[in-house]
Amino acid sequence: MSTGVIIALILIVAAVVIVAAVLTLRSRGTHGGPDLRRRFGPEYDRAVSRHDGDTKAAERELAERVERHGSLRTRPLEPAERERFEARWTAAQERFVDSPQDAVAEADRLLAELAGARGYPDGGQYEEQLDALSVHHARQVNGYRRVHRVAQARTTGSPDGVAGTEELREAMVEARSLFEELVRTDRHDGTGRPGSGRRDAAAHGGRRAPARGNHLPWAVNRRQAKES
Repeated sequence: MSTGVIIALILIVAAVVIVAAVLTLRSRGTHGGPDLRRRFGPEYDRAVSRHDGDTKAAERELAERVERHGSLRTRPLEPAERERFEARWTAAQERFVDSPQDAVAEADRLLAELAGARGYPDGGQYEEQLDALSVHHARQVNGYRRVHRVAQARTTGSPDGVAGTEELREAMVEARSLFEELVRTDRHDGTGRPGSGRRDAAAHGGRRAPARGNHLPWAVNRRQAKES
């Protein structure tokens, strides 16, 4: 085989590889955006806004989150752990009536500890923990962001820490949705037995049994907090 033929074959193979790479990148570009938007929901819009409308930059950030945390496997809570977290959340909600900012700060600490207990990055790495939570709980994670922002602003003495009672109440309510996601049984009841969540749902007319202590008459407490 002549040298010219060998060079021609090499060029043909190289061209095929380049075309395949281009087609792969185009395919990813076509499906990446819609897939990320479906997966992240409101987090997708926040990422775009944070990047000043640059969707490509936002999608790169979200894709990196999925790459880092998409395969994370959470661990179930033991029954005693779950009860302790639920009791603390109930206490925080009850405290809201007399001290809304203290209650929100406790909610921030509680979510950090609960996420860590479920196997997410430690609460000391807030940004990393938030990113991991956004991959698996994209529609609930903003509540954690809100209570953390208030708690941190209060600690540092920032004017942002002086939030109105209604704003604090809304942050607490939104954060509760993430708490319920993290504390619920999912496929296990905390002892490693599969299927108990379905049995609980059947026992409550097809609905999952609510976590104890997660419900507070907020309409009443809002009025009491404003009067205090």
